[in-house]
Amino acid sequence: MNTLAIDIGGTKFSLALFAGEEMVLRESRQTDRAGGPRSMLSQIEGIISAWKQEHPIHRCGIGFGGPVDFGQQKITLSTHVEGWAQNPLVETVRQIAGAPVVVDNDANVGALGEGIYGAGIGTRPLFYMTLSTGIGGGILTEYGIYRGADWYAGEIGHLTIRPGGPECLCGAYGCFERLCCGLWLERDHGKPAKELIEDPAFVDRYVVDLSLGLKAAIMILNPMRIVIGGGISKAGDKLFVPLRAELRKQITGWSRARIDVVPATLADDSVLYGALALAKETYPL
Repeated sequence: MNTLAIDIGGTKFSLALFAGEEMVLRESRQTDRAGGPRSMLSQIEGIISAWKQEHPIHRCGIGFGGPVDFGQQKITLSTHVEGWAQNPLVETVRQIAGAPVVVDNDANVGALGEGIYGAGIGTRPLFYMTLSTGIGGGILTEYGIYRGADWYAGEIGHLTIRPGGPECLCGAYGCFERLCCGLWLERDHGKPAKELIEDPAFVDRYVVDLSLGLKAAIMILNPMRIVIGGGISKAGDKLFVPLRAELRKQITGWSRARIDVVPATLADDSVLYGALALAKETYPL
């Protein structure tokens, strides 16, 4: 059984083909923000068409970097790439792949990937946060992904952590994403996050805001573990050691909520493995 997995992000998009649970093909490309959905879907079609010549596709899962109406299987929008609002992504990929398709927010899909195949194995409830171009969150319980009444559960990136702070792309001020995601770190400091994290003085300041956002997840959800994926999480101990220390300072004194915060073990493939899991769950062929 071959499963196509797609991860659509603000900086890059990736595709993988799984034979059973083994990844046999993978390709990743930079997101053309100016070209929007048309450019990306054209490239996705080219990759899928080439793969289909030798590998039939039986089902497909997609993790999309923005809000998704899971019930209607519709893209709500992308705050990082114009043109995705109400895009019929599922129908388009279904026609290209010739197979059933399911889509969810990339953080929900990443939670599935790490929860089933990565750093979250055996830990429920699990909170997964993607810390990359933007910030998103996924909540995985023993019953599966918790999506909320209107499919917006886990949108931690748009919590206000600095009232009156700088304006976010969502139109609010002082959002967690605005202060901590890769897109804004580079715009505010003139260097990519990968370089900024090399400076211990910067990290000491950065983890204060990062902890303010994560504290909300800990106090509301009391997860057994928090797994952080996305490009910034690759900093390893340079980020996670001071982050854990700062969280211990910020968590309410009487709280016995655990502080178990770890990087994703699947690295760039968390969402791809999650898309595999989502497709298997939705279409158990």
